[in-house]
Amino acid sequence: MSVDWRKIEDKWRERWEKAGIFEADPDPKRKKCFVTFPYPYMNGPLHLGHGFTATRVDVYARFMRMKGYNTLFPWAWHWTGEPILGAALRVKNRDQEIIRALKEIDGVPEEELEKFVDPVYMANYYTREGREAVKRIGFSVDWRREFHTTSLEPAYSRFIEWQYETLRKKGYVARGTHPVVWCPNCQSPTGDHDRLEGEGVSPEEYTLLKFRFNGGFLPAATFRPETIYGVTNMFINPDATYVEAMVDGEKWIVSKEAAGKLSEQLKKVRVLREFKGAEIIGKEFEEPINNRKLPILPGWFVNPESATGVVYSVPAHAPADWIAIKDLIEKPEELKKFGIDPEVVRSIKPISLISVEGYGEHPAVEIVEQMGIKNQLDPRVDEATSIIYRKEFHTGVLKPITGKYAGKRVQDVKAELVEDFKKANIADSMYDLPEPVVCRCTSRCIVKILSDQWFLRYSDPDWKKAAHTAIDEMKIFPEGARSYFHDKIDWLHDWACARKTGLGTPLPWSKGWIVETLSDSTIYMAFYTIVKHIRRHNLKPEQLTNQVFDYVLLGVGQPEKVAKDSSIPVSVLQGMRNEFTYWYPVDLRVSAKELVPNHLSFFIFQHTALFPKEHWPRGVGVNGMLAIEGQKMSKSKGNFLTLRNAVERFGADVTRLTLILGAEDMDDPDWREENARSIDVKLKALYKFINQILSLKGQREQKSVDRWLLSAIQNRIDTVTRAIEILKTRTAAEVALFEFWNDIKWYLRRTKNPNPEILREVANVWVRLLAPFAPYISEELWHLLGNEGFVSTAPWPKFDSSKVDVKSEENEVLVKNLIEDTVNIVKATRMTPKKICYYTAADWKWNAYLKILEKS
Repeated sequence: MSVDWRKIEDKWRERWEKAGIFEADPDPKRKKCFVTFPYPYMNGPLHLGHGFTATRVDVYARFMRMKGYNTLFPWAWHWTGEPILGAALRVKNRDQEIIRALKEIDGVPEEELEKFVDPVYMANYYTREGREAVKRIGFSVDWRREFHTTSLEPAYSRFIEWQYETLRKKGYVARGTHPVVWCPNCQSPTGDHDRLEGEGVSPEEYTLLKFRFNGGFLPAATFRPETIYGVTNMFINPDATYVEAMVDGEKWIVSKEAAGKLSEQLKKVRVLREFKGAEIIGKEFEEPINNRKLPILPGWFVNPESATGVVYSVPAHAPADWIAIKDLIEKPEELKKFGIDPEVVRSIKPISLISVEGYGEHPAVEIVEQMGIKNQLDPRVDEATSIIYRKEFHTGVLKPITGKYAGKRVQDVKAELVEDFKKANIADSMYDLPEPVVCRCTSRCIVKILSDQWFLRYSDPDWKKAAHTAIDEMKIFPEGARSYFHDKIDWLHDWACARKTGLGTPLPWSKGWIVETLSDSTIYMAFYTIVKHIRRHNLKPEQLTNQVFDYVLLGVGQPEKVAKDSSIPVSVLQGMRNEFTYWYPVDLRVSAKELVPNHLSFFIFQHTALFPKEHWPRGVGVNGMLAIEGQKMSKSKGNFLTLRNAVERFGADVTRLTLILGAEDMDDPDWREENARSIDVKLKALYKFINQILSLKGQREQKSVDRWLLSAIQNRIDTVTRAIEILKTRTAAEVALFEFWNDIKWYLRRTKNPNPEILREVANVWVRLLAPFAPYISEELWHLLGNEGFVSTAPWPKFDSSKVDVKSEENEVLVKNLIEDTVNIVKATRMTPKKICYYTAADWKWNAYLKILEKS
């Protein structure tokens, strides 16, 4: 029996849309459920990663709808920021990498590609494509509430203006001096979602220890300034370009790249000359504590793009330094090229300055030996460094060599030590990025200290306290993610909320600034509740005053006065207010774990700032990041599958189930085509089986095995229900599809004449349990079984304790165990018996056993 998935999908999608079954309006008589998925960026097509998270949302939405909740699942599109503008610029510049990806992966026709130099055209193109993909996979969306961001959607732009003017009044937005990730080309801060590379990377502050050299300083960057007491030498990359520059009136020697960075961090930098690092290798510098003269050695591992490009060596406590010295000892000829006597390096002795439990005088030396690390190329060098760093930082105590800091714990002394060193002019500071960050415009980013930037004050202790309270009081799936949220709330500092380039909403009080990507996407769920009213009544942007939003979203003001001032009828204002208060707060928002440090935390922060407690979010779900065939999804590497292509190749239900069965909680799912093909076979077999049930004619009298099947499915109903309620979507799908199927197969194996009435009853339950996961085939089978209406709005199966039959279930367990034991005995003995005899226990023993079971 052939099954045409596309035909089935088109039929039921058309019927859903015609009946409007996913359009949700306030109904005071019904409980509500409001679920959301982060609106996707429209610089490319929706991919399987979007599909995984959004399918989890849709499973929950469909489940709650079937449970009788008035369920709203809206959708929108994110056009803000640099992603779309950057992609359009790359097309305009004929960047072959992006052009290849657009053609080969996104499937953009040549005639369309020429129009992609216009970012608005590109955004519209991908929005159309995305809408089609979302509809085809069967998400139960209320499309009346669809919108996109930026000033190109004037009503939404007014909403964002209200949001930021309100935040500013409350003191949560302020102008200040802060380090930000900065694109030199765009001349703007570069938030996580405006990056091609380096999402999640933030500026880190380094202490610069100033070692005297040739009438100036060699400033070396470190996170561990206390280790200056153990310095033995300096490493400089002989092949890198360095500069001699005047920095705030002092002569510094740093890498050429560092000079550029320092000039963006409120320092006056004037480059005097450039030279190769080899020029100063073999010379001596002076450390500022005891004025010892120490050698400058070649270090090809030194990255000139990292901090200052100057590295001081502490071999007693830094595994990489000890290994680098060992490597140089084994290369005397290399040393001689720089005029260095090999004996100078051989005479370097580690200097111990930290006492740490579990290690002797020189922890770095010990761990290198313990791990058997041979040279700098060994990948375990980073692991060794991390182990020693953590151990020393958390449990290390400074030794007498550190003078007045002796006896203090490493983790407690840094602030005091840095302050003292700066007063003595032997330390300074700079910011840098621990990993490369590349803007969407393809420029490499740096850290810039802005003195006139607008920031969200996420560092505010009272604001953090409110966010922690919200996290404590909401549901978080999985529960283990709760501590992750708390950690990130503590970790977050002030956030640059505006940039100079890209699409977006202008900052209303500061000309030339645009609200950045992660800052206009925090409370837009509220806009879902009112956008249909704005459209229905054709409200103009200028009518959507701050007073209108204050009344509708906060209940502030008198509707009659607001109506008079805005020319919006009182009835419309009250309708908007009633809709908002009906749907809010958000009951569940689901996103990937990579958004916890930014988007999801911002979502929580801003709700606590703008809304009363009763409108704070009630639930957040977090999931893993999808891989394809065991590899990280990557467009540039061709390991990428769009949502639309997946549905085209495998069908919507197969795609949904393959995604959902991939993982749950924060585990990373792995999309594999062989799994999709297996699901395809399983669903086609299900379709065939239901059709066979319809033609069955058998006995109607209930037997023990019939009672067993009815009893067994009560457990399946209970398990699937409980699993979806806590967003264990894979567990629920496994039970609904596979374990239920196993029950059916066992039943058919155990009876020669299956009861058609029992099978019909069971099939009606089975189809409803599958409906949230595979809605199209479920609708088709629901109809084939003779039911009216849609399975999508049919009542969710309820656990029926009256159908639980402990005796029948135990009978089947005994039969299963008996068969399994028999098979194992035959295998173990390698016998081929002609006859097998079974002996049963006496009736009184059975009766006693069953009574014990019933009581348990």
